Amino acid sequence: MANYQKGARGERELIHLFSEKGFSVIRAAGSGVAGECPDLLVFRHGTQYAFECKAWGSDRVALEKPNYEALKRWEENTGITTMVAWKMDFIGWHFVYLSEMEENPRSWSVTKKRALEINRKIENVLR
Repeated sequence: MANYQKGARGERELIHLFSEKGFSVIRAAGSGVAGECPDLLVFRHGTQYAFECKAWGSDRVALEKPNYEALKRWEENTGITTMVAWKMDFIGWHFVYLSEMEENPRSWSVTKKRALEINRKIENVLR
């Protein structure tokens, strides 16, 4: 399956999960393409999050430096907490703050091991 299709399906799943819990959800135009803003915005009674969604089966999720920097600027400009929402094969969704990612020569990344250590699951975000 193409990565775009897998990612779009993951975004729709996350939209459904947040909607079921009473959040209003916006999917960004150009989601999965531009990288200038997060894929999803979710709101409920003053709680607000932005998510860059990844549905990857690898042992690491990476954001190219320009995309990471654009997301950091977006977070700073809006004041909305921005996270990477990573759907791991056979495990489910895990959430990582941008500040928890590690800088590499060409990207910012988080390993599967580190994301599992952080252990921020959807139940923690839905509060």
